[in-house]
Amino acid sequence: MAWVSLFIAGLLEIVWAFAMKQSQGFTRLAPSLITLGAMVASFGLLSLAMRSLPLGTAYMIWTGIGALGAFAVGVAFLGEAISPARLVAAGLILCGLVLMKLSAQG
Repeated sequence: MAWVSLFIAGLLEIVWAFAMKQSQGFTRLAPSLITLGAMVASFGLLSLAMRSLPLGTAYMIWTGIGALGAFAVGVAFLGEAISPARLVAAGLILCGLVLMKLSAQG
């Protein structure tokens, strides 16, 4: 259950990052509210996952899901640049996440 909570927390991190971008510095109400709600839910699920997962593992997986997801959303929906270097960087993050998961206990 901890891994499911952690995965959902990571997905919510993507949601709040995207909504924060759309809020234009918290000047637009709806995206601002989505940002805050998704943040609270994401942190709450992260804290549940940390009850049984090691701090370093949980935090790295959470931030990694958010980083990779935000990168993908930025490219797919916001027209952000994609380059070989950015793809390699994302691939390295993914490799780190896989290795952390494989080495985790809990």
